[in-house]
Amino acid sequence: MADQNAGAGANPSTPGNTGTPATPTTPVKTNFNIGEEFGTAKRNLPPAKIVAATLAGVLVIVAAYVLLTKSKPQGAGSLDNVIAVEIPGQTSTMVALTFTVRNTTEKILYVRTLQGKLKTATEESTAEAVSAVDFDRYFQAFPALKSGAKEPLTPETKIHPGESMTRTIIVAFPVTLDAFNHRQSVSVVIWPYDQQVPVVLTW
Repeated sequence: MADQNAGAGANPSTPGNTGTPATPTTPVKTNFNIGEEFGTAKRNLPPAKIVAATLAGVLVIVAAYVLLTKSKPQGAGSLDNVIAVEIPGQTSTMVALTFTVRNTTEKILYVRTLQGKLKTATEESTAEAVSAVDFDRYFQAFPALKSGAKEPLTPETKIHPGESMTRTIIVAFPVTLDAFNHRQSVSVVIWPYDQQVPVVLTW
């Protein structure tokens, strides 16, 4: 009698079973780069020429904006009258400067400080305007200063858009009267609040 258990480890009737062990399959290699998975500047940014051209365009726009919005004086006008007297015993000259100033902008010109500026052949001098409360005292000491003078322009004065006013300031320059008379120019300098450039009125 044939041994019924013989060949129990193989089942010839099972489809595809030839009775030989299956050959292991070799895994297929893939080129996987984790750096590319998360992105790189090379892959995400546009070409360098495009970036450079874009930056150049932005710089041109910014430069044009700066030129168009460059600070300009908030007012204009004229220096109408200059009276100078020498201070006895000092190498100084007191000057009354009468001028007309007009607000040429669309916002209030709010006066912060007032100065006189003198330019001679050898130097420039800047002097702060004397206080308005001292005008009468100076007029009594030097009556010539009062010739053509108007009421003083004082700090904190507000000049509205389009408004004009004629005013006077008095300053003392550290030069002789002769040096002043041979000057190259003399100016009133009005510094408004919140402005980078002053209003300058020159004779």
